[in-house]
Amino acid sequence: QVQLVESGGGLVQAGDSLRLSCAASGRTFSRYYMGWFRQAPGKERELVAGITRNGGMTYYADSAKGRFTIARDNAKNTVYLQMGSLKPDDTAVYYCAASFGPTTIMHDYNYWGQGTQVTVSS
Repeated sequence: QVQLVESGGGLVQAGDSLRLSCAASGRTFSRYYMGWFRQAPGKERELVAGITRNGGMTYYADSAKGRFTIARDNAKNTVYLQMGSLKPDDTAVYYCAASFGPTTIMHDYNYWGQGTQVTVSS
């Protein structure tokens, strides 16, 4: 089992950058595929980016390609989401999640953090 705690959210202006962090408890962090999701008001939760256990492969939603970078440090039990060129449409609660295998399906993720709010003003 793993517990996840996100941090780094906040209020920024359009065009700014922000880095989210997700710290995991336990010694098994490196066994999990990690994903960053987001949920805007009135919208479904969507996968933004994912990363394999050793960080060798990544996935990005079209909305994130070229602007966001996912990375992990297994020695620190932490996964990051570096976000650049932020837009008001990026405003959402951002969640990190852990899955036993690579997947883009939300319901396949077994563990979730509590979320961190990102608000981008125009």
